[in-house]
Amino acid sequence: MKNKKKMCFGVIIGTRAYFNSELAKDVRKQLLETLTKEGYDYVILPEDATPTGSSSIETREDGLKCAKLFRENRDRIDGIIVSLPNFGFEIGIINAISVADLNVPVLVQACDDENDKVDLDSRRDAFCGKISVCNNLYQYGIPFTDTTLHTYSIYSDLLAADINKFAAICRVVNGLRHARIGAIGTRPAGFQTVRASEKLLQASGITVVPGKHSASCVFFSPLFLPTFVASL
Repeated sequence: MKNKKKMCFGVIIGTRAYFNSELAKDVRKQLLETLTKEGYDYVILPEDATPTGSSSIETREDGLKCAKLFRENRDRIDGIIVSLPNFGFEIGIINAISVADLNVPVLVQACDDENDKVDLDSRRDAFCGKISVCNNLYQYGIPFTDTTLHTYSIYSDLLAADINKFAAICRVVNGLRHARIGAIGTRPAGFQTVRASEKLLQASGITVVPGKHSASCVFFSPLFLPTFVASL
């Protein structure tokens, strides 16, 4: 089924002062090219919006700029992608996401180090940085999605695969957020596996609407089901 709306992601590139911020420029370019190639739109700060020249987020002030941009595009953004070219600084990233308060899925991707490039200009240490960012998301109660591997090159084919998988997650989460589900009949006594809490569903934006009749109406009255569905 073809999507009615082109999916759009808010993009956050993270960096940290004593790591080479030039690495972020290459990651920004490649990530945006991949999103475009896969047919997605994106919202990201202009390159000159932060001191690094790559729109990468470091300080709380950077994060607040990003949050403002995301809020202005709230109706467009289906999910947020965080990419770590280096260790990153979790304070800026978590402020961008928490202050924007979009309540959309979050994907965290990080780049790996190369064995022969661990000098001051080339070292990334995004492996540890990703742990820090994810820990902050956990502390703030913000659900997030991990990539196939903890870290990998921004040029890896895994990037497109993970983005497409994340897009599917966003479609499901956002599609169910205001869903209304019709409940016909009572739960069978012998199947406790189908128990569900309407309150927990409602906390996720899913409303359960109970029917007035038993499940037998579905089988014996051909007019019941379309009438019930229309009432949801």
